[in-house]
Amino acid sequence: MYDDPNGRADKDQVNTLDFSFVLASSVHDMKNSLGMLLNSLEVMVQEAPPQNDAQKKYFSTLSYEASRINNELVQLLALYRMQHEKIMVQVDEHVVVDVIEDQLARNDMLFQTRNVQVDVVCDPELRWYFDCDLIGGIINNILVNCVRYSRQRMEVRVQVVDRMLCLAIADDGRGYPQAMLDAPLLENAGVSFSTGSTNLGLLFAHRVAALHHAHGRQGYIHLANEGPLGGGVLSLYLP
Repeated sequence: MYDDPNGRADKDQVNTLDFSFVLASSVHDMKNSLGMLLNSLEVMVQEAPPQNDAQKKYFSTLSYEASRINNELVQLLALYRMQHEKIMVQVDEHVVVDVIEDQLARNDMLFQTRNVQVDVVCDPELRWYFDCDLIGGIINNILVNCVRYSRQRMEVRVQVVDRMLCLAIADDGRGYPQAMLDAPLLENAGVSFSTGSTNLGLLFAHRVAALHHAHGRQGYIHLANEGPLGGGVLSLYLP
């Protein structure tokens, strides 16, 4: 509380405090700090590679958790901007495989420490119109989440289906829980205190996909099991 010259508490200043703005500013600072942590961790692994399985497991855990938290902070900021600033979608033509490769390179250390192989099936000449930063954010988030449940392999497969770009990321894990497959997507955006999951990534992917629309159609995501590697598969469709 602050006192004015007359000794009265400045209640107006407290009451007009925009907590969501303060929270967004704090999230931005945390995101920057985590980015520096991830960069430092990557340099450390390159200069002093793990010498045994135990060390590799520790590096893997650090890399995964830092990447996951960083992704959630980025998604929170994007969702905040969507609600308060009406975020603008910067649609341009991109080589699809280049966008995928950028996100794979971003998480190379995570894949190495987890011993997960990621295969990409995509026409190197395929081009599409979308917001590179937003769609790259979806791809990055799916990769980080899938690596946690993958045993050894993941696959990114891109094809054109019914005049829509279909980007599917599959893993060889146990698949998505049935409750997640059965419930409407937005209902999945709640918090699970038993698993610690906020399902924020699904909400972010859904909102970003829906921001892409053309020829009377809009983007969407789809979850399924029994994918090409036997586990779960999340497909992103863009018009």
